[in-house]
Amino acid sequence: MYYQNILQTIGNTPLVKLNRVVDEIPALVLMKVETFNPGHSIKDRMALKMLEDAEKRGDIKPGGTIIECTSGNTGMGLAIAACVKGYRCIFTTSDKQSKEKIDLLKAVGAEVIVCPTNVEPNDPRSYYSVAERLSKEIPNSYWCNQYDNLSNRLAHFESTGPEIWEQTEGKITHMIVGVGTGGTISGTGRYLKEQNPDVKIWGVDTYGSVFKKYHETGEFDHKEIYPYITEGIGEDIIPKNVDFDIIDHFEKVTDKDGAVMARRLAREEGILLGYSAGSAVAGLLQLKDQLTADDVVVVVIHDHGSRYVGKIYNDDWMRERGFLDTEMRVKDIVSMKSGKGFVGVDVNEKVRSVFNMMKDHDLSQLPVTNGGGSIVGSVTESNVLSYLLENPIHNAEKKIESIMGEPFPMVDMDTPFSQLNKYVNKKIPAVMTKDKAGDLHIITKYDIIQAM
Repeated sequence: MYYQNILQTIGNTPLVKLNRVVDEIPALVLMKVETFNPGHSIKDRMALKMLEDAEKRGDIKPGGTIIECTSGNTGMGLAIAACVKGYRCIFTTSDKQSKEKIDLLKAVGAEVIVCPTNVEPNDPRSYYSVAERLSKEIPNSYWCNQYDNLSNRLAHFESTGPEIWEQTEGKITHMIVGVGTGGTISGTGRYLKEQNPDVKIWGVDTYGSVFKKYHETGEFDHKEIYPYITEGIGEDIIPKNVDFDIIDHFEKVTDKDGAVMARRLAREEGILLGYSAGSAVAGLLQLKDQLTADDVVVVVIHDHGSRYVGKIYNDDWMRERGFLDTEMRVKDIVSMKSGKGFVGVDVNEKVRSVFNMMKDHDLSQLPVTNGGGSIVGSVTESNVLSYLLENPIHNAEKKIESIMGEPFPMVDMDTPFSQLNKYVNKKIPAVMTKDKAGDLHIITKYDIIQAM
């Protein structure tokens, strides 16, 4: 079996369970990983739908020009469709978008016009206004206008919603997603609520955006509008695609919390995602007290982390904005460790077998436990080796408790990196810590060097 073209691979993206980043949440948390679309974004769905609906209406003819104001992802979906269908593309975007997004659009043949962010939507310089003007000036062109084009939310009603319902076997209780144009939350949410009116639909907004206050009060408050860094969510307008009747709650997330969570998703779940995905999961954690063990939550994400390599995945960029804590903590070192879990040795083990274990598993130090699992001592590779060399035959059969030292110091997961020098020295090569689940971890000098 093969596909006739890349557009046929859009949709049917996987649902993946989140684990470490949501360990505080009692519910089952699943992520709809939309990066599996060919343009690495959920926007592929609505981009193709908007274009095909325009073709059916005769709004664009063969060889025409697609025009759109985009933060990057809708543009990518349209550009891929244009490659297959033979259209020219001109996209307007704002100057807060990542360079990676702009370069990727150019890579698939689009022309990109960068417009200022901090202007009113009706300002002739805004990326909305420039797109509208070009659509009037260029013959056989079509401005998709994803904000007000209802094919946007219809795409998600027809595809994203049914997929989630089927993949969760109708057990979904909550959906949470960042809101920009409103197409994803409105279309998907409408489908899910038609299947089960009790499904809660939560939207994630950002500070500097009008959505939350407008939803709660009906007031469009210009005082709510101010510059923000988060890409892909929040607006200074009310798009027609946002169906506020479908949305049960808006949760605001700071620029910092969204960026930090995106990095956690990469490091702790192995899923490299965009800025708004971090915001969605951060928003969910803020709402964790409203969830129970019986709930099934689906987080719908927008795009891939490759669009943000020069921003949220760049330490210097994060540090300049104060988004990185000035100091690493023990929990950060634990999250960075790969490979071996906690390994201890029982007090009754023979010295020779302990030495062989350390050699076989490349371990320089080990905690010593009693039969009940409590830490009662510690041994290092050097003192085991020294003991064996003194009398190889006799000493090898002694129990390890005969040469063990004091237990490694126990430190809290929130202990600052700089405080570890109080514990780790020439005589003490490691410390122990315990996470919220009660699991023990050992942090060695090597782990600290790697973290640096």
